[in-house]
Amino acid sequence: MSALSFREATADDLEAIIRLHEEDELGSHGDAWTPENRPAYEAAFKAIAASAENKLFVALQDGEIVGTFQLTFIPNLTSRGALRVKVESVKVKAAKRSLGIGAQMIAFAEEEARKGGAAMLELTSNKTRKEAHRFYERIGFSRSHEGFKKKF
Repeated sequence: MSALSFREATADDLEAIIRLHEEDELGSHGDAWTPENRPAYEAAFKAIAASAENKLFVALQDGEIVGTFQLTFIPNLTSRGALRVKVESVKVKAAKRSLGIGAQMIAFAEEEARKGGAAMLELTSNKTRKEAHRFYERIGFSRSHEGFKKKF
């Protein structure tokens, strides 16, 4: 496997990022790169790019986008004001899974979080993703909270 490189996503990466989400039946949330959906993705990307607290990254291998994730820096009053970083929307191209790309992406995310002054990296994962849970535990995450969501 050739080396990975990471960079912040650009608007030109948007279709490839959404295509990664399309591959994930459970986590796609109905995402699809269509003319009807494109304006919503472009608006979301614009908001992320304009936010100092958010960074959207792509992982590249031989010039191809093979993964993506978003980091959100969250100031917090607990833990004596420790800054935490939430990792969201972690996706690896289906044909490239189980090759170590996810571990490299999370290692890069941790490095970015530390550089940004964070004391903690956190994420959530769907309860049905047993393999993902084993992966996250294997790379040093621990189960600490029960998550809840309320859609509007």
